[in-house]
Amino acid sequence: MKDRKENWNQVKLVSEFSEQGVDCYRLAGGSFLNEYYVVSETETRKLLNTPEVVGYEVYHCLVPSTAQMMYYFKEHGKVTNANILSILRGALNYPLEESCYREHIRVHDISFLSSERVFDHDEISGLEIKYNKLTIVPDSTLLIGDIIASGETLSHCMRYVTEYYRKNGASLRNVIIFTIGGTKAIDLLEEMTAEIRTFWPDFEGFILVFYEGIFTTYEDKGVSGINIPDVDFYWKDGIISPQFRQTTLSMRDPLFEKCIIYDGGARRYEIHDHVREVLEFWEGLLERADVIDFQALLEEKLGYPLPISYEDWLEENHYGELDEEVTRWLYKQETGYVENLKDVTLRDIATRRIREFSATLSKYII
Repeated sequence: MKDRKENWNQVKLVSEFSEQGVDCYRLAGGSFLNEYYVVSETETRKLLNTPEVVGYEVYHCLVPSTAQMMYYFKEHGKVTNANILSILRGALNYPLEESCYREHIRVHDISFLSSERVFDHDEISGLEIKYNKLTIVPDSTLLIGDIIASGETLSHCMRYVTEYYRKNGASLRNVIIFTIGGTKAIDLLEEMTAEIRTFWPDFEGFILVFYEGIFTTYEDKGVSGINIPDVDFYWKDGIISPQFRQTTLSMRDPLFEKCIIYDGGARRYEIHDHVREVLEFWEGLLERADVIDFQALLEEKLGYPLPISYEDWLEENHYGELDEEVTRWLYKQETGYVENLKDVTLRDIATRRIREFSATLSKYII
């Protein structure tokens, strides 16, 4: 773990391109076997800052940035023969087929896996592939879209797929994954690439695209006492796109949401459950507002102790290779945001969010 942390400390966010309203960054400076990108665009920033976005719009918000990245990969020869792997049901949020169609990338087939939790006396004891429809496309690029928190589902499915290919005497060229996900995905894929190359020496590796940032999951219930460990995403110790940081901090409340995405499956398919989860969180914060240390909560959400110097802020956020004019302006915006919160209480924020969320999604409230 120490080696991983030291490697992570060397990582810098580097601008790769800015086209068609999409900003793409690459991770540089780490000793990585794979390629890692962070992509930012208006619609994904809206999705991750606004739990009121539900249903089909969740999918729709991911189209512009996904299509632009597909174009980039096509132009750089990273994808030729494509095969989509849909890990049910979260993968249905990701517009991989539509993005390939838009960018004239041929999809040879779409494979399906259903990795479901197995319970033993009400506790999760493992994962089981309960449904599969796999098609082999030799020497192809496997495309995957999934939320990656612990990475257990992805790991389980990838091992299933590679074993299936091996049994049939075939191999994959590389794998491109689009995710709203966290740092554990990097650890997982670095280990998996080394493992895969023991039986496929020519495997090019994984290309992982994070929407808006490489987040982390809570290790405990957090300052609020109501976050879910290993499930809820936040900023601390992650790498967030400058555009997402700017958009989030241009408003007062999004920083304090329970999670970057909440439950992506419920948000799309069981909207009542999503609404219940969001309201329960804000009602819980309102209940505990007078005992929660608001300063500690703010520092937890931003990811560092306050106050912080510009130089330390650059290092904390891995922004050392970005345009100084951009980073200095963003730092000033962030310090202004903190200053403006001095006249605000957590009770104010929770009351307002309950009112706004209930009004917007009233038709889903039972």
